[in-house]
Amino acid sequence: MAALGRQVFDWHRLIPLTWAHVARQTPLGEQKRTSVSLLCPLTTASNGGGLQKVSCVEPKKCVREPECRTHLTPDPLEKQRTPVAGGFLERENVISALLDMGFSDIHVNELLSMWPSVPPQQLLDIISELILLGLNPEPLYVALKKSPELLKLPIMQMRKRSSYLRKLGLGEGKLKTVLLCCPEIFTMHQRDIDSIVGVLKEKCLFTVQQVTKILHRCPYVLQEDPGELEYKFQYAYFRMGVKHADVVRTDLLQYSITKIKQRHVFLERLGRYQTPDKKGQTQVPNPLLKDILRVSEAEFLARTAYSSAEEFEVFKKLLAREEEEKSESPVPDNKSLSLDEEEEEEEEEEEEE
Repeated sequence: MAALGRQVFDWHRLIPLTWAHVARQTPLGEQKRTSVSLLCPLTTASNGGGLQKVSCVEPKKCVREPECRTHLTPDPLEKQRTPVAGGFLERENVISALLDMGFSDIHVNELLSMWPSVPPQQLLDIISELILLGLNPEPLYVALKKSPELLKLPIMQMRKRSSYLRKLGLGEGKLKTVLLCCPEIFTMHQRDIDSIVGVLKEKCLFTVQQVTKILHRCPYVLQEDPGELEYKFQYAYFRMGVKHADVVRTDLLQYSITKIKQRHVFLERLGRYQTPDKKGQTQVPNPLLKDILRVSEAEFLARTAYSSAEEFEVFKKLLAREEEEKSESPVPDNKSLSLDEEEEEEEEEEEEE
């Protein structure tokens, strides 16, 4: 019994040391549970009787057991599956629609790769709008390849511009020429187009039908300066005696004013061209406009001017010098009348006769 008492005493003496050692190596949150587990065997030993280890009631758990999750966190990959699948289906639908329109597989792949950032549906809307204007797949593909920025236009802007072009008479396939030559017609500011159309109608006095023909046959006029366009027409009308119908029929407005002046003045100084009088008569037969402007320089010199290339080169340099001197010291030209003034003078002369 005495030996048993000494053993118990030794247990009591070792407990503080053991606790101090454990406390130093155990986190603060775990110290409480550790102390309970150490004191349980001591309590059973101090109650007397044998050193029988009795099962004790465990303290209330401090750590909560994980509850059953009813709301699971969605998988990031699961989030991506739906948009990716939707985008894939949208792309497949667009490809099918473009093939039905008449585009080849190669053209469809190239159209979709022009602007990868543009949604396929927007691309389909733009192309559908252009198809409605009378464009065929092949020329439309060429135009879009030349100006791929058209595919980035908002669909409402495209529809608004298409409606405006229809009002100008550029539907039913006529837009094909305009789009191939001047695709900027869809990206230009509305005020710039209105300015050119205003010059043709109000300054040059072309009819609505003539304006439509000019825009169809000479779409480059849309990119010209309105003042220069008006001057070009006045030069042809007053200096060359070309009437409105001839301007439209010969596509005169598509040529630069420099080319028109060089060939006209050269023929005039050679005595092969004469400005018609108010009755449209001349003393020498003037060559046709198509033989002056629509031909190459070599053909112009050989068949129309009957002159050499060296002589024409010298003349062009002299004419450029004259134009430069004239621009430095402008002299008012009393012959530069407006169309309305000239028409009034013609009517007065006819009444006098």
